[in-house]
Amino acid sequence: MGNVIKPLFGSESSLRGRFTLLVIIAIVLVVMDYRTDKLGIVRYVLSTATAPTYWLTDLPKRFAGWGKEHTKSRSMLIEENDALKAESLVLRGRVLKLAALAAENVRLRELLNSSALLRNDVVVAEVIGVSPNPQSHTMVINKGAEGGVYVGQPVLESRGVLGQVIEVTPWSSRVLMITDSSHAIPVQVNRNGVRAVAEGDGLLDELELRHVAATTDIQEGDLLVSSGLGNRFPQGYPVARVSSVIHDPGRSFMAVKATPIAQLDRTRHVLLVFHQPEEVAPEEVTKPPVVVP
Repeated sequence: MGNVIKPLFGSESSLRGRFTLLVIIAIVLVVMDYRTDKLGIVRYVLSTATAPTYWLTDLPKRFAGWGKEHTKSRSMLIEENDALKAESLVLRGRVLKLAALAAENVRLRELLNSSALLRNDVVVAEVIGVSPNPQSHTMVINKGAEGGVYVGQPVLESRGVLGQVIEVTPWSSRVLMITDSSHAIPVQVNRNGVRAVAEGDGLLDELELRHVAATTDIQEGDLLVSSGLGNRFPQGYPVARVSSVIHDPGRSFMAVKATPIAQLDRTRHVLLVFHQPEEVAPEEVTKPPVVVP
């Protein structure tokens, strides 16, 4: 009973002395680290020793990220893929006009006299049906009046002009392709600006330019773009490429055939173009146009 239990950590004065000593050592180490680089090796060793600790503490986050990446549902992956396809289609649609703009810059004098600019907005739609009648080149898309679609609206494919809307319902629309025998689109030769009308002849891979004078400067391989005449299709979008030019000495017109640039028989997504003139302030009309690639 006479034994006295000693404090676990020693007396209070002893603890105070040890604490003071540790504080002094810490201050000395801080000063040495600040004034010299003698403790660099010590920091290196300590950092190396504690590296596994950081790696272990980061494991839960790594496992969570790995699980999230590998447990995505099929529907989420399909949705993400569709979104990327739509974005790619929109970007490719914006690039379509670059060739026409390059040629149009040669004719800056005509552009300087323009009183309006053309603003084009596009919306992606999906093809949900194709006409089974080989004589009718039409398709059905999944956008309708609820999405702002209107009759006569231009429709593009990722490569060029596909056609125009001819019938609208609340949630779907019917599109007439440029190769249909009842369709015609004003075009111009991108090389020199010569205008013509490209008409469908009932074949998915062929258009015909009618009433082209024998003296017209048009050659095989020329790119045909929409001319904008008629205010139906916006100017400068690729339509077709001339595939053959036949001169008949006995006739005053040439037989000109062209191949559509758009992939009419395999496209899955299309672009609906909302185009309207945007008024320009009088002081802005005299400014030269700026082409942004």
